[in-house]
Amino acid sequence: MNVSLRQLQLFAAIARLGSLTAAADEQAISQSAASQSFRELERQLGYKLLRKTGRSLTLTDAGQQALPKIHQVLTQLDSLAFPQADFIGGKLRVSASETIASYLMPQLLADFIASYPLVEPELSIQNSDGVIERVANGLASIGFIEGPTSSAGVSVNRWREDRLTVFCRPDAHWLSLARVPDGEWSTLPWIVRELGSGTRAVFDQAFGQRQETPRIRLALSRQEAIKQSVRAGLGIGCLSELALVDELSAGTLVELPTLLQLERTFAIVHLPKVALTPLVQRFTEFAQGWSV
Repeated sequence: MNVSLRQLQLFAAIARLGSLTAAADEQAISQSAASQSFRELERQLGYKLLRKTGRSLTLTDAGQQALPKIHQVLTQLDSLAFPQADFIGGKLRVSASETIASYLMPQLLADFIASYPLVEPELSIQNSDGVIERVANGLASIGFIEGPTSSAGVSVNRWREDRLTVFCRPDAHWLSLARVPDGEWSTLPWIVRELGSGTRAVFDQAFGQRQETPRIRLALSRQEAIKQSVRAGLGIGCLSELALVDELSAGTLVELPTLLQLERTFAIVHLPKVALTPLVQRFTEFAQGWSV
């Protein structure tokens, strides 16, 4: 089998961008040359890596299995630029769910780069399902998620604890009650994260433990949109306490005490049975010992 590094780089770019044209532009080659090079890669491998779905390119089953291996090859080749065995530098591909990416990852990366200034971070923000998908497909070397997962495609390790907070606007009528009656939590108009997010998974799990179905007024993919909707009086929200520090301190939003079980564990995910590079291994160890 005669496969070139350029062909592997091209396939990785197509998988990431979802377009042969965009990948060709990124690799600074013509579209016809890229198409010919990719066809030759598939011929050498003996199976199809991509299928065309409408105007988009998607991975075949064989392509999904090959992509993490190809990323591993490219990562190992990148490490040849740093011959010292203990050298920590190069591109660090991280994927994190929104709460972690917004409120923890910037400082974590800044502290890590302060110790290892030759590291080049690349951060992708997804919901928890999206993080797992990127790690499983080899598009990220390490991921950080904020909800329970049963995915068999990745290795999951505990990282740190978190708690969701139920909140409302300061003049909400629910605050006039000593507490919301236990049987009425499911009837309140909830403004929550979308399905697939770790925050939503914990929220749904809390109501599942009570064998109740909450009344979802809005399901939104952005935390700021949820906070603004609560401020507008559309309902009550549920987000990580990390996302509400400023608002609760300023009094623009108010915590609503609840008996719902909303504790959760953030986790680090990576591919199983794949040796971590020294950079990813060091970042994992750094993250596990890091505190805000």
